[in-house]
Amino acid sequence: MSANPLRGEVALKLPGLSLTLRPSFSALVAAEAEGGSLFRMLDRAAAGDVRLADIGALFWHCGGQAGARADFEAALLEAGPSGLLGPYRALLAAIFGRV
Repeated sequence: MSANPLRGEVALKLPGLSLTLRPSFSALVAAEAEGGSLFRMLDRAAAGDVRLADIGALFWHCGGQAGARADFEAALLEAGPSGLLGPYRALLAAIFGRV
């Protein structure tokens, strides 16, 4: 199944994983409960202050829950921060509209 941008979905390819991130209301609430305000995440990202904790929380709650959290985080680390920026920006854009 591929990501449907009309539904706000974003494809995430990690070593050994191919996921579709879906920013549902419950996923966003859970991400906020873990990582703080989505608006602050957006503000930090716009200022160039992208945090791996923000990326991990948002990706995990929007679709990374296929296995153990530690395995998911290891795949994020293996992908490297620069490999995560594109999907993170795309997911923020899907959540907030074009930013």
